[in-house]
Amino acid sequence: MLVSYKWLKELVDIDVPVAELAEKMSTTGIEVEGVTTPADGLSNIVVGHVLSCENVPDTHLHLCQVDTGDGEPRQIICGAPNVRAGIKVMVALPGARIADNYKIKKSKIRGLESLGMICSLGELGVSDSVVPKEFADGIQILPEEAEVGRSVFPYLSMDDAIIELSITPNRADALSMRGVAHEVAAIYGKSVHFLEKSLSESQVQTADKLSVAIETDKVQSYQARIVEHVTIAPSPQWLQNLLMNAGIRPINNVVDVTNYILLYYGQPMHAFDLDKFDGNHIVARQARDGETIITLDGEERELVTDDIVISVNDRAVALAGVMGGQATEIDHQSTNVVLEAAVFDGKSIRKTSGRLNLRSESSSRFEKGVNVATVSEALDMAAALLQELAGGQPTAGRVTAGDLDTAPVAVTSSLAHVNSRLGTALTYADIEAIFAQLGFGLEGSADSFTVSVPKRRWDISIQADLVEEIARIYGYDKLPTTLPETGGTAGELTMTQRLRRQVRTLAEGAGLTEVISYALTTPEKATAFTPAPTAQTELMWPMTVDRSVLRQNMVSGMLDIVAYNVNRKNKNLALYEIGKTFAQTGNPQEDLPTEINSFALALTGLVADKDFQTPAVPVDFYYAKGILEMLFAKLGLEVTYVPMAEPASLHPGRTAEIQLADGTSIGFIGQVHPQTAKAYDIPETYVAELNLTAIEAALPEAAIFTDISKFPAVSRDIALLLPKATSHQAVLEAIAAAKVKRLTAIKLFDIYEGDKLPAGTKSMAYNLTFQNPEASLTDEEVATFMDKITSSLTNTLGAEVR
Repeated sequence: MLVSYKWLKELVDIDVPVAELAEKMSTTGIEVEGVTTPADGLSNIVVGHVLSCENVPDTHLHLCQVDTGDGEPRQIICGAPNVRAGIKVMVALPGARIADNYKIKKSKIRGLESLGMICSLGELGVSDSVVPKEFADGIQILPEEAEVGRSVFPYLSMDDAIIELSITPNRADALSMRGVAHEVAAIYGKSVHFLEKSLSESQVQTADKLSVAIETDKVQSYQARIVEHVTIAPSPQWLQNLLMNAGIRPINNVVDVTNYILLYYGQPMHAFDLDKFDGNHIVARQARDGETIITLDGEERELVTDDIVISVNDRAVALAGVMGGQATEIDHQSTNVVLEAAVFDGKSIRKTSGRLNLRSESSSRFEKGVNVATVSEALDMAAALLQELAGGQPTAGRVTAGDLDTAPVAVTSSLAHVNSRLGTALTYADIEAIFAQLGFGLEGSADSFTVSVPKRRWDISIQADLVEEIARIYGYDKLPTTLPETGGTAGELTMTQRLRRQVRTLAEGAGLTEVISYALTTPEKATAFTPAPTAQTELMWPMTVDRSVLRQNMVSGMLDIVAYNVNRKNKNLALYEIGKTFAQTGNPQEDLPTEINSFALALTGLVADKDFQTPAVPVDFYYAKGILEMLFAKLGLEVTYVPMAEPASLHPGRTAEIQLADGTSIGFIGQVHPQTAKAYDIPETYVAELNLTAIEAALPEAAIFTDISKFPAVSRDIALLLPKATSHQAVLEAIAAAKVKRLTAIKLFDIYEGDKLPAGTKSMAYNLTFQNPEASLTDEEVATFMDKITSSLTNTLGAEVR
C-alpha cells in the first residue's frame, strides 16, 4: 500500500516529519517498508509555455520556442508527436538532472541549437505502467493554470512523500486511506476529518431503470447506482497525481473515480456502460463450467463453477471482484454509467485470481476483507464525484440485494486479564484513554468492560485482539521485560548426537565426503547387502516402484551414487553416509519397523594418482579396513574381523564381519561382488556398514586421564614359520593367551612365502613392544616375556621361531 503523505495530512491533523511517522507506525504494528519522494534526484525542471512549434524538414523533430520565465523565449528541439504551440510543458533547463542522474546540457541536433529538453513523465522517472494513456507516447501536458517558470514538482505532486506500507492479512483495514488515517490518529491522539460530498439526485428512480439480484451465497451484498449524461474526459490533475503516486494509471474521469474510491475507502468498485447492457436486470451468480468472458485486458477467460460473475440477460459482463468485461467497458462514447459496489467472498476471489493469474488491487482487497459499514457510503461518494468531475446526473436511490451486518462487534475483557497478559500495571483510566484514541466504544468497569469494535476493524473479535490493541497504542517499548526463570533443563547433545558428530568428523578427517541417499528403494536393493534381512516394510501407495520399500542397508543407495559419478568421469570416490536403516521385527502390515542408526562408506578408484616417481595406488580392502580401524581406535573399541561368505552381493573372499569382544556383530566390510559391480556399472569398489546403535551401546565410559610413562619402551622382533592357512588374527589370539601384561603393542611387518620355506608354510614377522609404567624393564624380564609368548605360539599354532 502506497500512502501519500500530503493526502494523509488532509485527513488527520498531523505535522511531524515523515521519517518520525514511519518509525511510529512500524513500532505500533504496521511495518513501513520505506519512504520515497518522486522528485528526489531531479532538479531545475520548470513549467514552460510553447510559443511556437515548427517541423524540422525531413525529420520527426520540431523546432520550438518556449517561454520558461527567463524573459526571452528558449529554443528547444523536441521529437514528441504531441508537442504543439500553446501548451504548458515540463522543461529541463541546461544543468538540470532528470531520471538516472542524467544531466541536461546545451546541445546541437541536426545543426540546430537546443537550450534544454521538453520532458515526458518517463524522463522524470515515472514508471511507464502509471503514465496516463493520453501521454504514454509523448510529453506530459500540464494544466493551463500552471505558472510559467515555476517548478513542475508541485503541479504533479512529485514533491510528496510516498510511504510504502507492508500490510499483513490481519490489518487489511490499512489498505485504504481512511483506514491509515484512523491508525495515525490513534497513534498521535488526533481526530480524523473525512471528505463529504453532497449528492443531488434527479427525479428518475434508479429502480425504474435497473434491478439487481444475488443467486449465490458467496455474495453478501450487491448495490448499484446509475449516473446519466456523463462526459468522458481526462481527470483533473490532482486526481491523476493521487493515482500515479499510488501506482495506478489514470484512464479517464469515470474509471479514475472508481480507483479513487478504492484507495480512499478500500472499497473496490466497477463502472459499466449502461447502454451496452442487453437488459436491465443484474444478477450476481456462480459461473457455469465452460462459460467464457473477454476481460478488459482483451483475453478470453474460460470459467469454472467456483468463479463468481456479474451477468446481464444471463450473459457474464464482469468477473466479480477481479476484472470487468470488455463488452461493457467505459469508452469515450459512454454517457450513462452503472456504478457497482459489493461484498464478495474472499476465498472465492482468491481462487479465481490465482487460477487465472489475474491479481489486481480489487482482488487483493476482497481477499483480505473490506469495511462493510461503508459500502453504501462509498457508492454515494463515487456518484457525487462523477457529478462533479464528469457532469453526470445521478438517478434517485440505490438498487440493492443482500444484507450487511454493520453493527459494532462487542468484545468483553477485564483489567486484570490485560495486565496479566502484558505484565503491566495499567489503570482503567488508561484503558479508557487507549480505546478513545482508537475510536472504539467502551462500557463497564475494571472488573469487566465491553468494547464496541466498529466494522472498520474486522480483525478484532476476541480478548487477545483487545490486548494486542492496548499493547500497540500503549507502546511495545513500554512493556516490562523479564529474564527467563532458571531451573529448566540445560540443553546438551544426546549421546546419539555426540556419536554422529564424532563419526562425521573422523570420516571427513579420513578424506571421505558425505552423501545422502534415499531411505526408500526397490525390494531387491532393500536387502541386497543385508547380512540378516528381515521382512520388508512397503509403502501402501508408492509414487514409483523405485521408491516403494524402506531400506535395510545403506550400501545399495551409495552404489547408485557411485554409478552416477562414475558415468560422469568422476572415478576416484571416497563417500560416507550417516542415516537410518529399518528392520521389521513384527508384522509389516501393523507394526512400525525398528530404526537403526547406521554409518556406511564406499571407496573406489585411486588413493593416489601416478606421478613421475610414484606408481598409482588403487583402493583395496586394507585401505578401507584402515579407515575403520582409525575410527574404532578413536572411539575406544576393540573389534575383530571374521571372514564371512554372506551376503551374495559381496566378494566371498574379501568380506569380513566386524565383531566386538563379546561377539556382537556391528557391521561388515568387503568388496562389492564383481557381478554386482557389473550390474551397477561401476569398477572395483569396497564398502562397509556399521550399526551405530550397537556401537553407542558398547562405547566405554569416559576415558580417565593417565600419565604418560616416564620409562622407556623395549621392542623385540620375532619371525614365525607357520602353516599357510594360519591367519593374523589367530597369531594375535595366541600372543594374547600368553597373558604378558607389559606387552603394549603388536605390529606385523613382514609376510614371506617362497621356495626357501617348506611347502605349505609361510613366515610372519612381528614387532612386539613392552613397557612398564612404573620402572625400566630389564633384559631378563623381556626375555621372560618372549619365552612365554614363544611357548604360547608353539603350543597353540605349532609355530616355529626362525
